[in-house]
Amino acid sequence: QVQLVESVGGLVQPGGSLRLSCVASGNSFSSYFMGWYRQAPGNQRELVATITSIGTSNYADSVKGRFTIFRDTAKNTVYLQMNSLKPEDTAVYYCNARHVRYGSEYWGQGTQVTVSS
Repeated sequence: QVQLVESVGGLVQPGGSLRLSCVASGNSFSSYFMGWYRQAPGNQRELVATITSIGTSNYADSVKGRFTIFRDTAKNTVYLQMNSLKPEDTAVYYCNARHVRYGSEYWGQGTQVTVSS
């Protein structure tokens, strides 16, 4: 079992920055692919970024060059650094952990990010 606890999001002006964090409880953090997803009202949940245990990352086209995902194994934490935020980035952001071998999947509770002037 893995429990994921996300940091509080917030309200940011367009062009601003925000960093989200997600702390994973339990052992074997390095055995999980970690990722961030988001869901805007009326839309399906979509992938934002993922990162493997060795740091290989993948991004949705809509956030490439603006968002960075990274993980700190010593702290069992994955981060999402969001720069140059746009109103269309407004959504509930979810942390995700998926076991590399077994595929078992866990989700955080979600945190609201609102980009507005």
